[in-house]
Amino acid sequence: MPAQQVVIGVDSSTQSAKAAFVDAATGRTLAVGRAPHQVGGEGGARESDPEVWWYALREAVSAGLKESGLPASAVTGIAVAGQQHGLVVLDRAGRPVRPALLWNDTRSAPQAAALTEALGGPDAWTARTGSVPVASMTAAKWQWLRENEPRAAEAAAAVRLPHDFLTERLAGTAATDPGDASGTCWYSTATGAYDPEILHLIGLDADSLPPVAATGAVRIGSLTDTAAADLGLPAGIAVAAGTGDNMAAAVGLGLGGAGLLDHPALSLGTSGTVFAASRTRPASPGLAGFAAADGTYLPLACTLNCTLAVDKIATLLGLGRDAAEAGGEVVLLPYLDGERTPDLPAASGLLTGLRHTTTRQQLLGAAYEGAVVTVLRALDEVLRACGLDPADEEVAARPLRLVGGGTKGRHWVETVRRLSGRPLLIPQSGELVALGAAALAAGAATGEDPVALASSWGGGAVELPPVERDMATWERVTAVLKKAAPTLLA
Repeated sequence: MPAQQVVIGVDSSTQSAKAAFVDAATGRTLAVGRAPHQVGGEGGARESDPEVWWYALREAVSAGLKESGLPASAVTGIAVAGQQHGLVVLDRAGRPVRPALLWNDTRSAPQAAALTEALGGPDAWTARTGSVPVASMTAAKWQWLRENEPRAAEAAAAVRLPHDFLTERLAGTAATDPGDASGTCWYSTATGAYDPEILHLIGLDADSLPPVAATGAVRIGSLTDTAAADLGLPAGIAVAAGTGDNMAAAVGLGLGGAGLLDHPALSLGTSGTVFAASRTRPASPGLAGFAAADGTYLPLACTLNCTLAVDKIATLLGLGRDAAEAGGEVVLLPYLDGERTPDLPAASGLLTGLRHTTTRQQLLGAAYEGAVVTVLRALDEVLRACGLDPADEEVAARPLRLVGGGTKGRHWVETVRRLSGRPLLIPQSGELVALGAAALAAGAATGEDPVALASSWGGGAVELPPVERDMATWERVTAVLKKAAPTLLA
């Protein structure tokens, strides 16, 4: 038995794989290995070869092991947290039939709308799955595949999510967890199982889907000899069921049944994501009513246009991302990739309020404001799903945990602070998804509760007190959004 017990948490995101080597006793991150992914597609298409995810995971683990200086024998468990909603179709040999359709592939918007009506409308879906089909959901992508590439759909012997695909490569055993499964729209958060009527509706055989483990921390198997040789790790170490990236971030923040409930978090990344762990099962058509990785629920709203969209505006203006000022009269809704919340999959960006006196810096600031107001409006819906009133003084005073790459940008942080009026907590751990996955790996190896583990690990956070809320900007952007939403379809 090695003196130091180490677990690996893998964050397999849209753009890259990160493997965090974490001391299971203290939560200290010892090393983080990284490797890029490749995303292709034009227009609404966004695709990746799943085999590239596996090669990137191997590279990331190898780099992390080298950086840590640890013997491979110190590693006792591994878990994968992956980008949600992606559709991976495999042949009988377990190889991809075609590139995976990613969460931000919007080609399936017509299929999402048709599925919504076919089951009886938004309320019927939320009653069963907690979520209404939108272009990002896996059920809509599967339906798109059936209609547009029937041969690929017919060749699919197995259907997986991105994290399922990688977990199966590690353990040689098919498995998923309630958290990631709840992002498919064919798993019922009401029953805790795949919904047979929905599977019949979309022509999907339940036998092609992985079994659902009780939680993401369940040990679903051991690292196979083949995977161990590929990764340079000991065969037989614990492999957890893993989960989706948002669920893992919640674990890393200590949100869940053994930690904080009904406390909001906002992630500033390629997408803007807001969520809170709750014992209240969400059933609001305006958000995703996910399950959490620990058996609670994770009401969540996601916007497509966040840091990537604002960076694009900065590039067009020839400015650095922090060379921004408050937008003044200008309103810019940076819906460059369509939008998921509100559900406008074919939307394009909108700019209004230009004057002769408008500066480039104000235009960039308006892009920040448009993105932040959009995601904060979604946050109010998440709080309502937890049974809370966003206007209640006690609720409004709860700190907003701010995570993601955007937290490294001064103007992102200040815009969220100014438009939310909330105190902010910015965790110092820069890899919360990987840290949450590491807690799941530790839970699989030791049997301990992963949320309690992550809470005990701590890690510290930067605390920013609230400032007076900028209601003038809030109301100006909101008014434009409400008025323009019906016309934002390209």
